[in-house]
Amino acid sequence: MAKKQLIVGLGNIGAEYADTRHNIGFMVADELAKQAEVTFSTLRYAHYTEYRQRGNSVYVIKPTTYMNLSGKAVNYWMHELKIPLQEVLVIVDDLALPFGKIRLRAKGSSAGHNGLKSIESLCGGQAYPRLRFGIGDNFPKGRQIDYVLSGFDDDEQPELPQLIERSVQVINSFVQVGIERTMNLFNT
Repeated sequence: MAKKQLIVGLGNIGAEYADTRHNIGFMVADELAKQAEVTFSTLRYAHYTEYRQRGNSVYVIKPTTYMNLSGKAVNYWMHELKIPLQEVLVIVDDLALPFGKIRLRAKGSSAGHNGLKSIESLCGGQAYPRLRFGIGDNFPKGRQIDYVLSGFDDDEQPELPQLIERSVQVINSFVQVGIERTMNLFNT
């Protein structure tokens, strides 16, 4: 049976944020759209695009609300497209995972991430899938904001395209076979 899914890449709009760790969700969403050969339009609260994959309707948004208000965009598009929370996949940067680790989870806490906190409070809880993209935690105490808003290190840059590609594979699998099978395939 054909499904409708909403893929949400988290990030901040504006050139100064473009290639920062906090914007990995945007980078993955951009690659997903590129491979599907679709382009984003600026619509209400988000850059938006859609495509079909094996009969499924896939909607991709990059919220234009800034990170800490991401839930506003997600809530709007969930209702607009009539997509239940468990069919919303959020791509998010994760300090708790080392750089190079990608984890798919069916649900979970925000772990202090402002984008996830916003989604949790405005969209009905923690029971939504998320693709956690490890950005490491290589920063001095109290410098977390500077760290997430900085670019990837020179030694991380060469690995980024391959990690973004793997993230796209995880998303495509989620669309085709669902969360449980995809977690079994990719969370090694």
